[in-house]
Amino acid sequence: MNRLIVDVSEPITLVGGGELGSGDLEEALALAPVLVAADGGAAAALAAGHVPSAVIGDFDSLAEDARAQLPPGNLFPVAEQDSTDFDKALRSVAAPVVLAVGFLGARVDHQLAAFNTLVQGHDTPCVLIGGTEVIFHLTHAVELPAEAGEVISLFPMQAVTGRSDGLEWPIDGLQMSPMGRIGTSNRALGPVRLMPEGPGLLAIVPRRLLPDVMAAVRRG
Repeated sequence: MNRLIVDVSEPITLVGGGELGSGDLEEALALAPVLVAADGGAAAALAAGHVPSAVIGDFDSLAEDARAQLPPGNLFPVAEQDSTDFDKALRSVAAPVVLAVGFLGARVDHQLAAFNTLVQGHDTPCVLIGGTEVIFHLTHAVELPAEAGEVISLFPMQAVTGRSDGLEWPIDGLQMSPMGRIGTSNRALGPVRLMPEGPGLLAIVPRRLLPDVMAAVRRG
C-alpha cells in the first residue's frame, strides 16, 4: 500500500532530475505553488532558489551536498527499485493536479519511462511540461481552445479508440495501437474536443494551452 506523503488542496509542481528548460520551474510554480521533488530534482529546485516541501525517491540520484541543504523532515525515502522516482512521487501525493517539469528532454529512455508512468492510473492527474508541448493522459473528454493549424497529437500506449471534434483528421472509428495506427501530427481546425474510449491515450498539445489543460484534467 502506498504511503501518502503530500496531501494538499492546491496543485503541485513536481520537479525531476532531468532536463529543465529556462523558465519551466517558475511557470509551473505560478500555476501549482506546492513544490515537491523526485529524488535528484531537489538539486534543480535548490539551484533555482526553492526548497521542496518534500523530496521523494530512492535517493540514488540525490548528491550529498544537495541533501545537506534540505531539512531532514522534508526527505521521504522510498527504497523499492521496481518503479521510477516519478512513479514513486505520483503514488505518494494527492492534489487537484500535478505539473511535472524536468522529466522530458535529454535521455530518451527516461522520457519513455515518464510516458509509461503517466498511464499507470494514479489518483492525481499529471501534466508533463516539455519545451514546446505538454503531455497528459486522456482519461475523460476534454475541450481545449486550440487554434486552426495547431498540432494536436495523440499517441496510444495500448490498443485504444476514441472520438474527436475539431481535428482535421477525426479519430472516430480508428483502432489505435503503439504497434499499429497512431495519431501524431494531427491538426486542429479550431477548438477541439477529445473523447477517449478507454485508458492509454496520451495527448500532446501546444504548451500555450497548459492552463487550459490543467483546468480540463484536474481532479475535483
